[in-house]
Amino acid sequence: MPKPASLPTAFGVALLGIALFSAMDAVVKGSSFAIGVYNTLLWRSVAGVVLAGALHFGRRPRWPGPAALRVHVARGSITTIMAFLFFWGLVRVPMAQAVALTFIAPLLSLALAAVLLGEHVGRRAILASLVAFAGVLVIAIGGTRGTSEPQAWEGTLAIIGSALCYAYNIVLMRRQALQADPREVAFFSHLVLTILFGLAAPWLAIVPAPAQWSPILLAALLATGSLLLLSWAYARAPASRLSASEYSGFLWASLFGWLVFGETVGLATMAGAVLIVIGCVLAARAAQAPPEAAEL
Repeated sequence: MPKPASLPTAFGVALLGIALFSAMDAVVKGSSFAIGVYNTLLWRSVAGVVLAGALHFGRRPRWPGPAALRVHVARGSITTIMAFLFFWGLVRVPMAQAVALTFIAPLLSLALAAVLLGEHVGRRAILASLVAFAGVLVIAIGGTRGTSEPQAWEGTLAIIGSALCYAYNIVLMRRQALQADPREVAFFSHLVLTILFGLAAPWLAIVPAPAQWSPILLAALLATGSLLLLSWAYARAPASRLSASEYSGFLWASLFGWLVFGETVGLATMAGAVLIVIGCVLAARAAQAPPEAAEL
């Protein structure tokens, strides 16, 4: 069990991890326009294996036990689906809109807990879900208004599917961080992604042009750095206390979307993001309240 850190320290490290992930989103989005989502993610994962492997095996670690390996494979498998859906949607919608939609993940995790674990969901949690769902509708309708192209709706639905995967990933992140060193987490995360994406390589893979390797390597570096920081933070503070750091991704996505792609944040996206955050706050309070109070 890693030694706990103060909440401000862990939260600050998590914020930095989210910032690196947001920068990586912008790099991957730009690269995906050139060589496609699949090849960008495949070669980013390959580069990540080399980079994270050097950090991990440089300290001569012991091979992880069966329990840790199961978590590595489970999270890596979920992350593969999550990443492909997210970046497939990201090339079709603005960055801020995409990140705002992923904020429903904490609420989706409540639904998963009810379905998979039989946990009780009170009326306050249901109200929170309805508020957040209203935010999703505001973003989806506002983001697709004025366009007849189906790609806007397709991108929105793909990102919502990615958020569903991320809801489960939140649980696995905490479990994985408690069982493994951050360098081990980063290495196995890249390794599982590489293996799973590599299954389609004979039909889909292409060798990127020399000019494309710089953004791919940069994306791998940013992803590895973010995995290290988030693993460190989630190993030292409860996930429920760190989940609010995810909301900072909206600010970073807005900034990078504007700087790199000239995207502007519409009123509908901002209003929807506020509704989703309110829903998440209500859900968190419902989860912390006693069962009797949660029903009030």
